[in-house]
Amino acid sequence: MTKDQKLILYLLACVQFTNIMDFMIMMPMGPILMKAFDITAREYSFLVSAYSISAGICGFVSAFFVDKFDRKNVLTIAYIGFLIGTFACAIAPTYSMLMAARIVAGLFGGVLGSQVIAIVGDTVSYEHRAEGMSIIMAAFSTASVLGVPLGMYLASTISWHIPFMFVVGVGFLNLLLIYRYLPNLRSHIHVSVTKPSPFAVLTNIAADGNQIRALALSVIIMFGHFCTIPSLSPYLTLNVGMSVDNISLIYLVGGAITIISARVVGKVADRKGKYLIFATCGVLFLIPVYLMTHLHAGASLTLILFITSMFFLFANGRTITMQAIVSGVVNSEQRGGFTSINSSMIQLGSGAASFVGGLIVEKAADGTLLHYNWVGYMSMFFMLIGILLAKDIKPVKS
Repeated sequence: MTKDQKLILYLLACVQFTNIMDFMIMMPMGPILMKAFDITAREYSFLVSAYSISAGICGFVSAFFVDKFDRKNVLTIAYIGFLIGTFACAIAPTYSMLMAARIVAGLFGGVLGSQVIAIVGDTVSYEHRAEGMSIIMAAFSTASVLGVPLGMYLASTISWHIPFMFVVGVGFLNLLLIYRYLPNLRSHIHVSVTKPSPFAVLTNIAADGNQIRALALSVIIMFGHFCTIPSLSPYLTLNVGMSVDNISLIYLVGGAITIISARVVGKVADRKGKYLIFATCGVLFLIPVYLMTHLHAGASLTLILFITSMFFLFANGRTITMQAIVSGVVNSEQRGGFTSINSSMIQLGSGAASFVGGLIVEKAADGTLLHYNWVGYMSMFFMLIGILLAKDIKPVKS
């Protein structure tokens, strides 16, 4: 990749860092926000899900028009809206106002995430795209390393308002860098006498089995991933006996490992083949999923961190290669709309996975969780289906 391409990727990674951190800092602040607004755990869960649902809906709607505009302009407008929504979260005086602010942040955050992936697809050739995606995915890892521990520290020692202010501050600096260094991206726009239907993105997908398989792959992989995540912390504390204070170590250690491994996975995938590395990481992913969902009481902290770190490592490698594979099924003229639909389905699929996982996992009379191993088996099943499905997805020339 050229220096200009790497500069664009690092700018996009900074954008993704704030986008993901805005979502992740909600996780450790549950008890603090419940106390601050005198709300129940159920009402708090609405705050968490509001972002994903609004992001999914807006991502779907934006698919019908984003390819008509300069990607830099779409990204900039979405980022400004996202930062306004996050700032509103920071100053929200009531639960209702905070809910509204989370919805606004999600509306723009959904467009933001899909545009980042679309720009990567436009600026990095398919031969180097896994490496490009690895730089973007490093933002997720960095948010895991910084988002959970930093959010917990700032919220508990100063105020719950401060983590949101931190995201806005970093985002403002990113906005200046985008204005200065991100070039205009109009190569996907073609002047045509006949204007295409705004619903062409859906008809194009429906007529292309390759695109349908790519969307199905995204949903299957994310569903299998998020059916285990919501109950992980409660399972480790209630069933395994892990201290609540050590939960942030899972994200800190796991995130640090994926930051180091992401670039290696991306480069190897571009050299050896994206599907080969996807399938390899997918098969290896089965091991920590099984072990993680079958941990017994009294397991040592070292063992827990080793298993969860392997979970992060192989999940990240699988996601990097999956994103590269999926981004290659459309040409540049259709990429923005397709990635918006893809992002929307991922958001909604993740929410559905959390809901289904919640239905399966039950609380026993003694307070421990039952059937967490069942969601582990479900996660493994969907991973195997994803490996088989991805084999038939072919890249197109763009």
